[in-house]
Amino acid sequence: MKLLHHSFLLIITITLLVGCNGKKTAGNDSVIAADTVTVPDTGFTGIKQYMGGKYLIKEVTYKNGVRQGLMKAFYQTGQVRQTFWYKNGVREDSSIWYYLEGQKFRTTPYSRDTIDGVQRQYYRTGALKAKIGYSKGLRTTFFEEFTKEGKIVRGYPDVVIKITDEYKTRSAYKISLELTDKNYGVRFYRGDLIKGLFDTTRVIPIKVVKGTGTILLKKSSSTGPGHVGVIAEILTNFGNNYLVYKKIELPYNDLK
Repeated sequence: MKLLHHSFLLIITITLLVGCNGKKTAGNDSVIAADTVTVPDTGFTGIKQYMGGKYLIKEVTYKNGVRQGLMKAFYQTGQVRQTFWYKNGVREDSSIWYYLEGQKFRTTPYSRDTIDGVQRQYYRTGALKAKIGYSKGLRTTFFEEFTKEGKIVRGYPDVVIKITDEYKTRSAYKISLELTDKNYGVRFYRGDLIKGLFDTTRVIPIKVVKGTGTILLKKSSSTGPGHVGVIAEILTNFGNNYLVYKKIELPYNDLK
């Protein structure tokens, strides 16, 4: 009987030990599985270098195949030419252009891959050269340029409007556009600023011949807008575009 009793106890002890070991092993497997779960990598993560022949053109930072972080473009000398900051594949924050010597030339603010804010330009000395306004990718009329001494530039040319009224004789009304200083380059557009913004998709270029742009309106059988908007994009001596808007009221309500 004692032998049978001891055998029975031994069997129970072994069963309990096996059961405990099984639970412990299952628990360890669960921990290991939890530790090794990762988000699938959908693409390259790290910095890629792009070459143009033997020259490094740019370095782009990726996360799972999407641009994320700093992007650098280079001069052939190896100096940094431009930097962008990417977030989830789109440009954010400010991009920076550099002179070949390494000084900052221009900063451009971005929001959701679109220029938004005040772009700034600099002289090689670090002094501010220009400030140009943008709103969601469109130019505003905010514009300032500065001399190397820090003085704001004045005296940009204005738009001269000349009218040839042949409404009664030829049913025509001609508007001629010129600058007060024809030494400046200019592009004229017919259209209005939309909430103070210059949208090139909503204006019509005006052909310029020897510095003069012409709009020819004709009498029509329907009511016209009553005015003509004109935008002049004037190229400054600093290489920037200065905007001038003119609203020309029409004496007849059927011109188009």
